[in-house]
Amino acid sequence: MRFHLILEVNKQAFGDLLPINYQYEQSALIYKILSQGGESYATWLHDNGFVLGNGKRFKLFTFSPLKIEKRQILRAEGLIKILSDTVEWQITFLPERSTEQFIKGLFVNQQFEIGDKQSVVRFNVRQVEVVPSPVYTDEMTFRTMSPLCLRCCRNDGSIQYISPSDLRAATALRAGLISRYKAYYKKPFAEDFDFSFTLLNEPKAKLMKIKAGTAQETLVKGYKCDFKIKAPAELMKMMYEGGIGEQCAIGFGCLTEKKDR
Repeated sequence: MRFHLILEVNKQAFGDLLPINYQYEQSALIYKILSQGGESYATWLHDNGFVLGNGKRFKLFTFSPLKIEKRQILRAEGLIKILSDTVEWQITFLPERSTEQFIKGLFVNQQFEIGDKQSVVRFNVRQVEVVPSPVYTDEMTFRTMSPLCLRCCRNDGSIQYISPSDLRAATALRAGLISRYKAYYKKPFAEDFDFSFTLLNEPKAKLMKIKAGTAQETLVKGYKCDFKIKAPAELMKMMYEGGIGEQCAIGFGCLTEKKDR
């Protein structure tokens, strides 16, 4: 289930400067707000098939970058100056049971900050609305709202980020969807199904800093692109609601349906 948030920028609190790399902070914020649900959070997880008490964290969600209509990129400083009074944000969760009431209850009238020790912006949630789901079919066209992250292991065991244009990409995407289905539904997905992945434009690489400015700082590479994919409708739903590829819970692989004109 996907939500569209309209956030009012409270420039009087801490100013209007946001780090260029802020998606890890978005992810941490979502976890923080969810955990504030207390007993309701535990009930929501249980109702949606997540066994509690085993240390497993809920990760079947992803989110878009903030949509800032008017902004100024200060590349030398690594900052975004927000010129708009409001910004938009989409957050999408795979679970559906009680999700609308639970999420709206947590986010409506919420006030929070996104940023790091050097630059942070306070936002007030003005509006939360459910985004209608597309009609899921066995062949669909998507555009990445946030970069698509794909990884493979080299022979020496190290991790290699690969482009969606890599010959291994389709296999990695297919395996990831099957694995995610099994993790969520607690049952395997039939292996014999038609699957294809077709790029519609040249992927644009984007290198994102995670935990920027800390000892744990890492770089993650993703790619923005449009693509057509053929897969069963059940997997299309998982992909749209929970993200595609890897690192979805820190803001990679968020999609929007691309309509043919």
